[in-house]
Amino acid sequence: MEPPKSLSKGVSTGTTIVAVKYNGGVIIGSDSRASMGGTYVSSKVINKLIQVHDRIYCCIAGSLADAQHVTRVAKFHLSFHSIQMGSPPLVKAAATVLKDLCYSNREDLSAGFITAGWDKKKGPQVYTVSMGGMLISQPFTIGGSGSTYIYGYMDAKYKPDMSREECVQFITNALALAIGRDNVSGGIAHLVVITEGGVEHVVVPGDKLPKFSDE
Repeated sequence: MEPPKSLSKGVSTGTTIVAVKYNGGVIIGSDSRASMGGTYVSSKVINKLIQVHDRIYCCIAGSLADAQHVTRVAKFHLSFHSIQMGSPPLVKAAATVLKDLCYSNREDLSAGFITAGWDKKKGPQVYTVSMGGMLISQPFTIGGSGSTYIYGYMDAKYKPDMSREECVQFITNALALAIGRDNVSGGIAHLVVITEGGVEHVVVPGDKLPKFSDE
């Protein structure tokens, strides 16, 4: 028997992803749920934060297979680039590699990315790479199906030069709000804090996420 059409489109990171600059670094975060056809939850434990170099990470949204393949290729290019240059790649260079891959394969790929990290030239940075290959630098950005529910919150509550603690809470709140509304966002909240000093992983279990309504 053939699977329903809604389940034959492959695994998608129907998702909420976010990245925010703060005073001293950048934090990226995501939920952990993956879906098939946008309706069936196929996994609750997907890590959508992919390290492409020492202090550069990507958040992925869209087709999981496409996103994983693109990040693998990008990681190879950046590793080779680092060896050639004798220094770590810039965050913008990583975002540009992803942009070029998305643009040159725009007819076949169904994946978008947020690239964030820290480098010695510009410090903390956040870039959005759209499915078609557009590249935008922003102080904060969101993506995925759950993002449609939190644009108002992000615009109203974002402050430049937040402390680390403020930024962690800001992102955690945003993910919790999206998870509460979007049926294909859920699970736990993965956060990665990136600074000059290194990388720190933060995990917030689902039952520890803040609640904003009686559920």
